[in-house]
Amino acid sequence: MRYTANREGANWHKNWHKSRPHTGAAMPLNSRRKGARGELEWAATLRALGFPAARRGQQHRGGPESPDVAGGIPGTHCEVKRVERLNLYDAIEQAVRDAEGRIPYVAHRRNRSGWLITLRADDITAFAKAVLEGLR
Repeated sequence: MRYTANREGANWHKNWHKSRPHTGAAMPLNSRRKGARGELEWAATLRALGFPAARRGQQHRGGPESPDVAGGIPGTHCEVKRVERLNLYDAIEQAVRDAEGRIPYVAHRRNRSGWLITLRADDITAFAKAVLEGLR
């Protein structure tokens, strides 16, 4: 089915994307929006928990200079995932890769569920200390 400018047919919206070239490099717009909403939600959750400086980071590129959420728990690097199916190992590897000496963790949530955080077992004590320090 080919997308046409006049959008003929009752189900034009179901297959309109098939006529567009796909390079495989870009993330779908809805996924980016859902990710951005997730980052805003996690920042709001951190503020509600007592971290008033939490805000969405600048998303010009990945890495330590642009965390998903900045100003949250001091000394940590947060990777936010707002997806239905999450590969935790890939997500924590991304957080570790971008952390550069900070404590990496992943905040994740799926639809109609609360937020969860995942971190490496070796980081539990340091993470707890960072949380307590941030709440002072």
